[in-house]
Amino acid sequence: MLNLSKEKHVEMLRKMLEIRFFEEKVFELYAQNLVPGTIHLYAGEEAVAVGVCSNLRQDDYITSTHRGHGHCIAKGADLKRTMAEILGKKTGYCKGKGGSMHIADFSIGMLGATAVVGAGIPIAVGAGLSIKLRRTDQVVACFFGEGASNQGTFHEGINMASIWKLPVIFVCENNLYAMGTRQSIVMNIENIADRAVAYGIPGGVVDGNDVLAVYEVTEKAVERARKGEGPTLIECKTYRHKGHSRVDPARYRPKEEVEEWLAKDPIKRFKEKLMHARILNEAEIQHIEREVLVEIEEAVKFAIESPFPEPEEALEDVYA
Repeated sequence: MLNLSKEKHVEMLRKMLEIRFFEEKVFELYAQNLVPGTIHLYAGEEAVAVGVCSNLRQDDYITSTHRGHGHCIAKGADLKRTMAEILGKKTGYCKGKGGSMHIADFSIGMLGATAVVGAGIPIAVGAGLSIKLRRTDQVVACFFGEGASNQGTFHEGINMASIWKLPVIFVCENNLYAMGTRQSIVMNIENIADRAVAYGIPGGVVDGNDVLAVYEVTEKAVERARKGEGPTLIECKTYRHKGHSRVDPARYRPKEEVEEWLAKDPIKRFKEKLMHARILNEAEIQHIEREVLVEIEEAVKFAIESPFPEPEEALEDVYA
């Protein structure tokens, strides 16, 4: 265990549970035809978002992906407004216009999720440049998947961050599959973090299902960034529990592989570590779970009872 307070451990567990229970509820609501559009669930990858964001201050920034609910919650987004946005309601973060893949909250440094693969990378670099120009000690955590690392934005963004020593932590969430295509089919390397050497920056692989391991490697990257020493590339090996999107049964994944990764569930592992270290006991964990479930139900109630935006509001808040 890391040298963290009990309060910090509890906060990290609570955030992981919020993400898991939130995603399970969204999965249910989609089946009830209450979610417009599609959804890309973060269940199974909670240790990455929480391990990274637990190192960040409120004034630090993150950029997210189409699989962004977990990032939002880990950075401190309000569960009610997040749920309302997913259900297309007026009380949502983007007034119901962004939906599942386009949630943003500048007040907590959440610069936005985006459905375009790799599009968050140049946004993170731009935010990093603004930090350098303003001479603050903020940092940016940029989340993206392994598929995005084959995009031009990946090369251009990391190269620019490297030569200007921008305070960006590039976090690759490698869940092995870009939609239904396995990484080994489209890359001739095993570790995406190996690409860091081409940009002259530190890069490393971490167990993305171990929240404390993610926390530790991110802590070093954040410290380096705050000192003005530039970016780091972190590759988190993880696994999504569901298909790419709600309509994907993910039959392309071998049964044995799925079972192996489900056995490495990040929340289950963290609970076991907390109990083994006597930081929390089973009754305390169950109490936290019940509290989080109540919060999720309150968020659902808020979202369902909220109004849809009026048709004439479609042309408001449009800047292009």
